[in-house]
Amino acid sequence: MELKDAVAVVTGANRGLGRHLAAQLVQHGAKVYAAARRPETVDLPGVVPLRLDVTDAESIRAAARIASDATLLVNNAGISTGTPLIAGSPDAARLEMEVNFFGPLAVTRAFAPVIESNGGGAVLNVLSVLSWLHPAGHGGYAAAKAAAWALTGAAREELAPRAITVTALHVGYMDTDMAADVPADQKADPAEVAAQALAAVAAGLPEVLADETTRYVKQGLAGSPNAA
Repeated sequence: MELKDAVAVVTGANRGLGRHLAAQLVQHGAKVYAAARRPETVDLPGVVPLRLDVTDAESIRAAARIASDATLLVNNAGISTGTPLIAGSPDAARLEMEVNFFGPLAVTRAFAPVIESNGGGAVLNVLSVLSWLHPAGHGGYAAAKAAAWALTGAAREELAPRAITVTALHVGYMDTDMAADVPADQKADPAEVAAQALAAVAAGLPEVLADETTRYVKQGLAGSPNAA
């Protein structure tokens, strides 16, 4: 799709990767609804702040009514609680799934008919290398992102006849608040990740592997799970 002609809704656009995605879309010439639970925290010039809480059904419906000209949905909003699945809080694990899986599902369900009615377009789902790599200490997050990967593949097939492409962005640590405690040399530049993701959307690609760690892990999926 032509990004300069796009009308984009970016969830979690008030900070981190979402802010970079929204800013770069504006630079491409797109109209951008910068969605956040608290729209007053959106400080990007050239965007339309939009209240959207991915865990609130009425908020989602209201956002879809306001952004009725949307042709691109970026499911970026997410949460990481650092919750193990066995020893961790069940409520925290449910929250991970609500925000990282059911949230994008609900927002996509609301905006798919909007995008279709505007002649088609695209969805970009921000996933993670932990869609495939499942460390125990982040079991809640990994389970939710694995579910979101399945959602992305199924939605791609379901939405293709409606002229809507679906792109998955997989990436490891980025230099954002979520990875504030990670050493700088282990983190990708979110501006570069955003540029890769938007180039893939423009080209209609199904997947972006945004850093070396993610590419390495993806290659290993074909190996034996019992390999050392």
